[in-house]
Formats: sequence, structure tokens, C-alpha cells
Amino acid sequence: MINVTIWNEGRHEIESDEVRAVYPNGIHNCIKNFLSINDDLNIRTAVLDDTDNGLPDDVLENTDVLLWWGHMAHECVPDELVEKVYNRVMRGMGFIALHSAHFSKPFKRLMGTTCSLKWRDGDRERLWCISPNHPIAKDIPESFNIPVEEMYGERFDIPTPDEIVFMGWFKGGEVFRSGCCWNRGLGKVFYFQPGHESNPTYHIPEIQKIVTNAVYWVAPGKVIPEVECPWVPSLEEAYDGPNK
Repeated sequence: MINVTIWNEGRHEIESDEVRAVYPNGIHNCIKNFLSINDDLNIRTAVLDDTDNGLPDDVLENTDVLLWWGHMAHECVPDELVEKVYNRVMRGMGFIALHSAHFSKPFKRLMGTTCSLKWRDGDRERLWCISPNHPIAKDIPESFNIPVEEMYGERFDIPTPDEIVFMGWFKGGEVFRSGCCWNRGLGKVFYFQPGHESNPTYHIPEIQKIVTNAVYWVAPGKVIPEVECPWVPSLEEAYDGPNK
């Protein structure tokens, strides 16, 4: 079983009728619903206003993959929690930053850059799969249309990705590195651009498939208890010449 935690601010759904009409049970529960068809995923959800911001130590330590959606309350996330998430990724946890989580504290901590970009809501996007052999691209067509999405445009201030899986093109002419992969310590990180809160993006089958594929890709192969820098003895006996 892969233990998945879907973290969402959960503020837009409370404050906006427009957003609540698209995601009446919250973005996190929409994502949970389509991930739940996979029997090997053990899924929990968390929101910013939960106790311990939804990520107490026991939950974080037992999370293999953390999905993060944030937008209007990035600064409300405690720095102490950000460091715990960062440390957990270094030790092997997978991290998926969704849409405006590009500006979230955990993602910026993992990237070490401003993660700034250009934006404009209400555009049409064509998402291009430029790495069709990547596991996150499994069963995804060469391109598909997102009827309405928030435009994110370059320059996107991120470290050069280890791999770019998707590129977005918008009707206004902008392009964007919409699906990017990094290795951080023992953990894997995936950033995925589509998913504005007032647009029904997470109801699109191709988007659901990409997010699902990403969960399996970032799932850890190995997790260590702590990040250490230990002294160790030699594993080999001292060399004293050829055997007689």
C-alpha cells in the first residue's frame, strides 16, 4: 500500500460560491475520489485549518506521497511545518505540487528559487506531452485541450528540471513548463500546472490520469529515518600486497 495524503488550503471552497459550485466537497476530496479507484492507495485528506494544519508528525511520518494544493494562504503555513515537509522529502517521501502550489512554502524550499511566473485567468490551454516514455505520461495522448484554465507563462523561476514531461500552450501565445520532475535527496518532486480553483480541471480524465501516474512515480523506493552525515569504518580489510 502507498500512503497518500492530499493537502489543500480549503479556503476557497468556504469563501467562494463560484469555487464551491465546481468543487462542492473541496479540491482535496475531488482528487481523493478519482485516486480511490486504485486499491493499493491508502488515501487521507488534510486542510490548513485542521489541527496541526492537517499534518501532525505521525501523519507526515506515515505519508509516502504528499499532494499539495495552496493559493491564498501560503503565508499561513508555519515555517516549522515547511521544514518538516522538506526533511521528509529528503528522506524519501514523494511530493506533488499542484497549480498555484508553485508559490507554496514547501515547494519554494525544495526548489531554492522564487518560483515566480506570469499569469492570467480564463485562457484555453493545450497541454503537450513531450516525454511520452516517462511513467507520468503513460496512456496520455500527444496533446489534449483544457477548455478554460489559468494561464501560467514563462519565465518560470525554477531550477532546471531533471525532466520536463508536459508543456502548456495558451491561446494568448504563452508557453509554460507545465509538468516538471526533480530528485531531491531520496525523494522525488513533480510540479503540475493545470488546476485553477474555479475551473473544472480536476474533472478532466486526462488530468486525473496524470495526477494518478504522478503518485506512483514519486512513491518512494527507500525511506530513511533521519538525514545523517556519519563516520563509518572501512568495509574492506587493509591491503597488504598480493595474496601469497
